[in-house]
Amino acid sequence: MDASPSPDQLSFPAAWRHPHLLDLERLSAAEILAVLRTADQLKTMTEGCRRKVPLLTGKTCANLFFENSTRTRNSFSLAAKRLGADTVEFSSSGSSVAKGETFVDTAKTIEAMGVDWVVTRHSTPGTPHLLARELDCCVLNAGDGPHEHPTQGLLDMLTILQHRIGSDWKNEAADPEKVFAGMTVALVGDIAHSRTARSNLWGLRKLGAHVIICGPPTLVSHRWEELGFEVAHRLDEIVHRCDVLNLLRIQFERQKARPFPSVYEYAALYAMNGERLRHAKDDILIMAPGPINRGVEITPEVADGPHSVILEQVTNGIAVRMASLWLLANAKENANASAENLS
Repeated sequence: MDASPSPDQLSFPAAWRHPHLLDLERLSAAEILAVLRTADQLKTMTEGCRRKVPLLTGKTCANLFFENSTRTRNSFSLAAKRLGADTVEFSSSGSSVAKGETFVDTAKTIEAMGVDWVVTRHSTPGTPHLLARELDCCVLNAGDGPHEHPTQGLLDMLTILQHRIGSDWKNEAADPEKVFAGMTVALVGDIAHSRTARSNLWGLRKLGAHVIICGPPTLVSHRWEELGFEVAHRLDEIVHRCDVLNLLRIQFERQKARPFPSVYEYAALYAMNGERLRHAKDDILIMAPGPINRGVEITPEVADGPHSVILEQVTNGIAVRMASLWLLANAKENANASAENLS
């Protein structure tokens, strides 16, 4: 068995220059692939995201969450700690926000405590972009309303790469825009309210995948076709063509009206179950960003079956977030060093 690479073997990719990670829509294919390669290296280096490596010792990550989170908050905390950084946990419940303090003032107060990154989740689209303008530290978007969830999109793509693509994508000579060429990925479910869907849509297409958006007409608009995506309203009509199915949760908490008559009807038309699996490709990859609603988007036999990589997505979330923290910190230091040299 080959030994894990040491931290000094990790080289900073020339393609990455951003001190913030706010969305995937504005990143190039080369930039996205740079994050994924770094995440893959860090996953190996930390022996499956379990061992610590001292790459970010002395730095501090603040989790500034204004919405509930289990996977993302804990994943960012573990990612920081695996790289030797400290963490600060903030929850809007019981904070000075309840006393009338503004979102920006709260963030500036946290930054004044000496943090290097602010990881933020908020129900309002664009809040991480606002913080990136107001703060001097690095800002990472952990979900801004229904807009984007970039690290979730990245971890989904990393999982696909590790399971369905050979090792060529790790080669610097690989064309970033053709990494997923010939692959069909379907996003199924609540597209209208899903920030995960938007990050996946931009990222997958930039890397060359054919993307199908599938769900009820009330949740999947044909306007997506104007941006070059295929739209379908029946899972049974597309399942045999798909290499990957990413099953999105129905986000009732974001909906102002019920978009379909009943959960039972939704499950009958869109849940991935054993019968639909029999019509799928033999090597189909079943994914879900979680939390999953068993019996609604996916049945237990599929969620726990051999095609499912749902729990591996969670592990890859730590790898992607380690990569994001390391890349942003180094980009910030490189930019500061360049400014000092110019002065």
